[in-house]
Amino acid sequence: MTTNIAFIGFGGVGQALAEILRDRKDSLLTTYGLDAKVVAVADVMKGSVYHPEGLQIDKLLTAVREKGTVEAYKDASHVTTGLSSIETITKTNADVIVEVTYTDVTTGEPAITHCRTAFEHGKSVVTTNKGPVALAYRELSELAEQNQAFFGFEGTVMSGTPALRMPMETLAGNQISEIRGILNGTTNYILTEMEKGQSYKDSLEKAQKLGYAEADPTSDVEGFDARYKAAILSNYIMDTPISHTDIECKGISDVTLEQVQTALQEGKRWKLLARITRENGKVKASVKPECIENSDPLSSVTGATNAILYECDLSGPILLTGAGAGLQETGFSLLIDLIHYQKEKKLAKI
Repeated sequence: MTTNIAFIGFGGVGQALAEILRDRKDSLLTTYGLDAKVVAVADVMKGSVYHPEGLQIDKLLTAVREKGTVEAYKDASHVTTGLSSIETITKTNADVIVEVTYTDVTTGEPAITHCRTAFEHGKSVVTTNKGPVALAYRELSELAEQNQAFFGFEGTVMSGTPALRMPMETLAGNQISEIRGILNGTTNYILTEMEKGQSYKDSLEKAQKLGYAEADPTSDVEGFDARYKAAILSNYIMDTPISHTDIECKGISDVTLEQVQTALQEGKRWKLLARITRENGKVKASVKPECIENSDPLSSVTGATNAILYECDLSGPILLTGAGAGLQETGFSLLIDLIHYQKEKKLAKI
């Protein structure tokens, strides 16, 4: 059975997923039974287009990249343009909403409304948007369950590296007492450059030139990005709701070159660590720079790489490392969720 997909947001990540669906179409169908068809796109900057029988991905990408709008899509008939994001969710024949709008982690909007609307209409959601999961996970997951919809958000913590699904599935049966992670590649890159003798300012400027850091790097360097991810890990892995505003948070902007160099001489390294700990039935979380021994498994993680360490009672400590960003990697995280959506759909028929 065909899975009809609507994109809400069609920036680099959405386009990366569209390319993957185009390039892997045959293998996805043969291996996983996933026959994905893109029927609609709505983007606040790029317009909207809808065809109930499906849009050709090549034509869609050409319209965006050459004309800057999906409404330049070339097709003979039955194409509808001008739908809002909410209308695209409610009035199209999409089964799954791919929510990849800009992350507003202060309000979670408009993504929370997009997810809520989809679930209320019995439609599933896969997203890389941290806002809905960090701010409204319980409400949205319960709403999805009530409406027999799938809610996938693998890419919200470490992009295409399965930081959420692996502990929930592969490590099932363990009790996880602590999660520690380098969850922001920008800050890890800056600290690595400072180990090479570069100042904080020069390291940040280099990260910006390479595209690791935004023009306004506040969310990364002050730890806010990692704090939202810590909230997601607490909500989902530890099954304990913690508001991101209740998580102790300090960034790396006050870490000096002298501190970094002194640590190296002492066989240590500075890392911005998210830490979620379960103790005596309570869960607490923090994000702050920590000076760790070289023997610590997280010490060897350098550059823009992310890593997460799960302290498990049966398997012992498990370290997962990989890219925490990147268009293809993040597009892949959405594909992971679509494949699991397909698996659940099959199971529901048994």
